[in-house]
Amino acid sequence: MLDASTKAQLKSYLDRATQPIEIVASLDDSKASGELQSLLKDIADSSPLVSVGESRDDSHRKPSFSINRPGENHGPRFAGLPMGHEFTSLILALLQVGGYPPKVDDAILEQIRALDGDFEFEIYVSLTCHSCPDVVQALNLMAVQNPRIKNTMIDGALFQAEVTERRIMAVPTVFLNGTEFSQGRMSLEEILAKIDTSGVEREARKIAAKAPFDVLIVGGGPAGAAAAVYAARKGIRTGVASERFGGQVLDTLGIENFVSVKKTEGPQFAVALEQHVRDYDVDIMNMQRAKALVTSSDASGNLIEIQLESGASLKARSVILSTGARWRNINVPGEFEYKNKGVAYCPHCDGPLFKGKRVAVIGGGNSGVEAAIDLAGIVGHVTLVEFDTELRADAVLQRKLRSLNNVTVHTHAQTTEITGDNQKVNGLVYKNRTTGDIHTVELEGVFIQIGLIPNTDWLKGAVELSKHGEIIVDARGQTSVPGVFAAGDATTVPFKQIIIAAGDGAKAALGAFDYLIRTPVPVAEMEPALA
Repeated sequence: MLDASTKAQLKSYLDRATQPIEIVASLDDSKASGELQSLLKDIADSSPLVSVGESRDDSHRKPSFSINRPGENHGPRFAGLPMGHEFTSLILALLQVGGYPPKVDDAILEQIRALDGDFEFEIYVSLTCHSCPDVVQALNLMAVQNPRIKNTMIDGALFQAEVTERRIMAVPTVFLNGTEFSQGRMSLEEILAKIDTSGVEREARKIAAKAPFDVLIVGGGPAGAAAAVYAARKGIRTGVASERFGGQVLDTLGIENFVSVKKTEGPQFAVALEQHVRDYDVDIMNMQRAKALVTSSDASGNLIEIQLESGASLKARSVILSTGARWRNINVPGEFEYKNKGVAYCPHCDGPLFKGKRVAVIGGGNSGVEAAIDLAGIVGHVTLVEFDTELRADAVLQRKLRSLNNVTVHTHAQTTEITGDNQKVNGLVYKNRTTGDIHTVELEGVFIQIGLIPNTDWLKGAVELSKHGEIIVDARGQTSVPGVFAAGDATTVPFKQIIIAAGDGAKAALGAFDYLIRTPVPVAEMEPALA
């Protein structure tokens, strides 16, 4: 099943295990079960601590297998072959069951162990989904830590009857105790917050008690991470409040244009960002969504306040806004009604769920044409709809697109509606902008690829924004408010690229430091340090 190189890699990882690992497989006579047997044999051959047993008459999905410590039965279960992006999930599950400590704060582990209740999670994935492993790994870790928690990863491509019955049209989709729990990427902290509301309240109290920062960075994408590193290296008190560290990078598959990194994937890049920031004395506060920026008119101080959705607030002498951007919506009837029911934004994640079916891609820029090319290799037919009179993608991408025999391109076409049967998408309606004719395309999925919109709604009236909602900044990253800087995709800086956002973050941090050293510290702010 595994090639020699992968076997050697697997053995090197399993050498870190310190406790016995029991794998029990649920099998039938299918080809997939035979492949699973081969994979499990390779795993057992890689470590003397691993044993494999088989069952053919139990009630579990077939093929599937569970990973447990001797005498336990709550360990992670994989239904299907966890290859592709999920191979890392498999290795981590083996290591954690085998006694290798997870790289998670002790406070979070204690929160997991203290959860009161029985939680049975089922997570449907596709093996090409780069968002799915984060959720699988978080739920697996919870299952290892708490005997009242169980988790099963299910390969949607292998168990298509379940996908159809449960009307799953996007991955990852998580069920908890038989009821849909979530769709899309979630961090371990987000999952815990959803099932343990007291934990959110505890964290809010901790945050509210924090002393003011010299610089507080709002957002944890490339701009925010770079700003944190540059600020911390100046020796000033630095904090990062982030809804999810990594930001939009987490939803990016291939990165091949970040100079010095020949090729990587978004989730891996996001992990590297956070690890780099954690090498410095930076207070990272994850799962914190900002809702307001308040500047003080009190003559006793120059502190800037960031109010959070949790009810807590943070104060700082300077602030760097790096809240990034999100997928732009087309805002037509049916888009929101059928989101994750045929309307999708990530072709890499959700494409395999539409294998052999008809889909549309809305958008003729690079992202739209790339999506159409990727999907053409999976689905039955792709219809690309572009509002402009011609595609805007690079010429090389357009040539590749037009060479595909299962792609139809409509330009000068305005999408007016996404239709459905109240359960899932069944069509798309567009108007020919030249003739005014209305056309309907029967299909099962619509992938929207029309760019990004800045995450700045919460800043309206607080800082000056452009007509597109971008934060207006000068050459130093300074906004219209003294002491408030901004960087990255949320700003007016042109060319929204990861490497540009990182450079902007560094520039904003240097600008903030320059502001701090030129701004006297009021006595009222110095008193706690002098006491």
